[in-house]
This record gives sequence, structure tokens and C-alpha cells, in this order.
Amino acid sequence: MLTDLALGGRWPEVARDMRRLQEEMNRAFGGFRLAVPAEYPPVNVWAGADGAIITAEVPGVAPDQIDITVHQDTVTLRGKREPAAPGKDATVHREERATGSFARTLVLPFRVDSEKASARFERGVLILELPRPPADKPRQIKINPA
Repeated sequence: MLTDLALGGRWPEVARDMRRLQEEMNRAFGGFRLAVPAEYPPVNVWAGADGAIITAEVPGVAPDQIDITVHQDTVTLRGKREPAAPGKDATVHREERATGSFARTLVLPFRVDSEKASARFERGVLILELPRPPADKPRQIKINPA
């Protein structure tokens, strides 16, 4: 059974409101160009007895521009989202999609078997499958009769 470990999973409305307030403050004081937010890319994390699955939304980022590192119980996603270049005579009328470098580190509740970890990319979503090493999986111990 998988459990949702996404940040703000307990208080989704509060987390969403805080992110929205932070974005509004950044817009008010940060000039016209949006930088990649600190919690980019947005992720969902599920964990179970056999491992974890992480999905990360990275539209507009090519798979070869994303670096994934796994060390023990820590997963780091790094990359860069380039600004769109519609043409030399075009002026920006509205720009809401952030650009720039990003790094997101997630700590799982267990170690990952990095040799068996896998990643795939589907329609702008990065999907990581992170199995637990057999020695780290929980196991039931039976009590022997006396």
C-alpha cells in the first residue's frame, strides 16, 4: 500500500495558500521575470514496503537536461528550464512560466537500491521508480513457542 508523502500532504490548502502568497510577493518585489520557485519541480511521492514512486512535473524541460542523483535515502533532481524564444521581433506581453536552473532534494523514509532505480519521461512528467534494497525491507518475525 502506497502512502502520499508529498510536502503539504497534511495541510494541502495551507501549503497551497502559502505558495501562492510567496509567488505574489516574488512578483511584487522581484521584477518582471519569474525565477524558478524554490519548490520546483512540483512532485508527488508515494512510499510502500517495496519502494517509492516520485512523479515530477517538468514541462518544457528535455529529459537530457535533467540530472537525477540517488544517495542512500536522498533523491536530487537538477536541471534548467530555458526561456522560450518566439522570434526576434516579438515582445513579451505576459510571462508566467518560470525559467532558470532548479534543484529539488527529497528525503525518503528508507534507503533506495540505486542499482535498480529507474526513470522515464511521459508528456512532461518525470516518473522515478525507487525500489528498497531487500535488506532494508520490513519483515515479520514469528515468535517461536517455548
